Amino acid sequence: MTHETQPRRTGPRRWALRSTALAAAALMAVSCGAGGREEGETSSEGSTVGITDTTVKIGAHYPLTGVAAPGYSEIPTGAKAYFDFVNAAGGVNGRQIEYVVRDDSYDPTTTTQVVNELVLQDEVFAMVGGLGTATHSAVINFLNEEGVPDLFVSSGAIMWGNDPEKYPNTFGWQPDYQVEGKIIGDWVLENRPDAKVGLFLQDDDLGRDSEEAVRQYLGDRIVGVARYTSGNTDVAPQIAQLQASGADLVLGFNVPSYTALSQLVSRRLNYTPEWFYSSIGSDVDLVGSLLGRFSQGAVTDGASSLENILSLQYIDGTDDAESPWTQLWQRVWEQNGTDEPLTNYRIYGMSHAYAFVQALQAAGENPTRESIVSALQSDGKSFEGPQLAPFRYSPESHLGISGANVYRIRNGVPENLTPVLVTDIGDAPVEEYTGERATPPESGIPDTPPAG
Repeated sequence: MTHETQPRRTGPRRWALRSTALAAAALMAVSCGAGGREEGETSSEGSTVGITDTTVKIGAHYPLTGVAAPGYSEIPTGAKAYFDFVNAAGGVNGRQIEYVVRDDSYDPTTTTQVVNELVLQDEVFAMVGGLGTATHSAVINFLNEEGVPDLFVSSGAIMWGNDPEKYPNTFGWQPDYQVEGKIIGDWVLENRPDAKVGLFLQDDDLGRDSEEAVRQYLGDRIVGVARYTSGNTDVAPQIAQLQASGADLVLGFNVPSYTALSQLVSRRLNYTPEWFYSSIGSDVDLVGSLLGRFSQGAVTDGASSLENILSLQYIDGTDDAESPWTQLWQRVWEQNGTDEPLTNYRIYGMSHAYAFVQALQAAGENPTRESIVSALQSDGKSFEGPQLAPFRYSPESHLGISGANVYRIRNGVPENLTPVLVTDIGDAPVEEYTGERATPPESGIPDTPPAG
């Protein structure tokens, strides 16, 4: 469920941002600290920026406008609904969660600006769920240099979690693209052994991480690779390239708009391979609506046109009406949402919010930036929540959910084809997860003990 554009940027902009941060820090050194604490921003245990006796302020950047807004702009509405739900019950250790969301239009330069504001002006305690590989890459160095907990990035790039020494404050959340790629590759090898495989890749970390994983399983079966640049909506050359290669099974590692575009172009070219999209590009309702929009009404069957498409799922969605988690999210949305319907993107946001509440509880009655990072490293792997598979958090890994199941769209809804499958980056095998699913507490709010 994340959304990528271009390779990670570092360099001059990072240093300009850092200079601004240093200037602001110098000013703050002679004024009141965050949360009303005079002369300083730290307790004896660590930084309490963004924390008062009654509030904890967190921030996020999302594309509320622009090309990536459809679907993704719904994520923070789900998170806010859950935070409001928790606040109505008294908050976390008596603190109300203040959730500040800024619009970056899915542009890395704008992300730099709004995260600068969140950290230096709004003085947030933590970033939670910042969205996008290219966008969040523009700020990851700044956040870590400033000591800001950078939690549950809305992207599956492995950079968020595979190098805690370099990025000690950053944690992934969803299955990374290598985990998804390995599960997909393993399933294809087992169930489509004679397939001629084509890859439809976004030309950034999303595509690169995924291709590396898939090639571990399907290297000699891959007959064609086509890459698109995000922002270029003409994918006819890429689809024609895959058609010419003879690929009869195409693995798509792309965002939802390019799922719709690839399906439209394939129809026009009368190209009918089997399609297997990674989780971030396969939301049926959103892709169905995009098909209608991009075709200017020529496609009227919407979601039904996606019949038999394969994909992955790592949290229960709106179609899982019997899931206790979906039932909880529906209750939360009815109490604290808008008049718009509950969507899978809103469920994604609620799931993020639930994990943050767990982390804040584990950080102790008087949390600091350091204690929430430490709590995730020591206890985060054991957090029970809506995810189908466990987190992988430890001092050595800040990677998120470890697995997913494979499903096919049948009659417009997911039909599971496998149990939950788990793996890790590198040489870890793909295996069936045998642990029990967690169910939500009756209150809908976790009760996580302090770490340690």
